[in-house]
Amino acid sequence: MKQSSLRSILTCLFAALISVGTLFIIPVGPVPLVLQNAFAVLSGLILGPIQGAGAVGLFLIAGALGLPVFSGGRGGYAVLAGPTGGYLAGYFIGALVSGYLSAKADNRPAKEAFPILLAATLAGFAAIYVPGVLVLRSQLHLSLQEALTKGLLPFIPADLIKVAIVLPVALKIKPLVRRYIAVND
Repeated sequence: MKQSSLRSILTCLFAALISVGTLFIIPVGPVPLVLQNAFAVLSGLILGPIQGAGAVGLFLIAGALGLPVFSGGRGGYAVLAGPTGGYLAGYFIGALVSGYLSAKADNRPAKEAFPILLAATLAGFAAIYVPGVLVLRSQLHLSLQEALTKGLLPFIPADLIKVAIVLPVALKIKPLVRRYIAVND
């Protein structure tokens, strides 16, 4: 199989994984608790910045076209332009950031890769929250403190659990994907 075909398949697979994350949702005020952010960061960690962001881009295009891939089975451009649209844009940025930083872990033993991937994972989640909180603040006319209280603080415990799950998955799968792609060069 050609390397470009394999990369395309992996990109589509992660776009589907992010989309399936819509099935896992817990309403928490104006922003729901979802798994999609973890899958977006994971796509960057495993696929790298371009392919990972590409997977998120496919997910965003599908949602913008009306497919029910956003939290709660919603779709359409109005969701992207609404209060949670910043988080969705943040998925793209989070995949880029985590992918870029995780590239420094390539070809390193797990002991050396772990702190790099941990930093990349945390930075990916943080990159989601920056535009998310700012758009939430703007759309709902909140103070920065209110936006942080509604759009960040309730999610920190759950996101730390997601980091604890995403990190070992990335440590195991990233080298396999890299090796498989290298074999098919």
